[in-house]
Amino acid sequence: MMTINRLDLADARLLIEGAAHKAREIGVPMCIAVVDESGTLIAFERMDGGKVTSVTIAQDKAYTAAAARKATHEYNAVNVPGSLTFGIHTEVGGRLSSVGGGLPVVVNGEVVGGIGLSSGTPQQDMECAQAGIDHFLARRPQG
Repeated sequence: MMTINRLDLADARLLIEGAAHKAREIGVPMCIAVVDESGTLIAFERMDGGKVTSVTIAQDKAYTAAAARKATHEYNAVNVPGSLTFGIHTEVGGRLSSVGGGLPVVVNGEVVGGIGLSSGTPQQDMECAQAGIDHFLARRPQG
């Protein structure tokens, strides 16, 4: 029997709140997706002005971060011709993202979900995703 820890809706709202705050601060409206540890969508927000194409991209970044248990930019670093990992982005029906902006959410050393952002540059997406995680970790109920 396994016990699985995962994000709930209140957690997802905290993640989105923190990421959206950072997005407003830098002036880039984002699409923000939060998934559980299996990569299943819990919550999504498309800020006013978030790119239509970024809806799916944000969700795929969050999926990748949670399901693969690694940041999407880590795939980017190795997804180059000649690398044994080249082409990873074509796997799982093309859902694996190697574009920066997807981060696993880790609590007590365990991946409990993922957050993915899209609409800015990869660096902006990464900064806003990290802001969401920082906000969540600072405000989540302990226990």
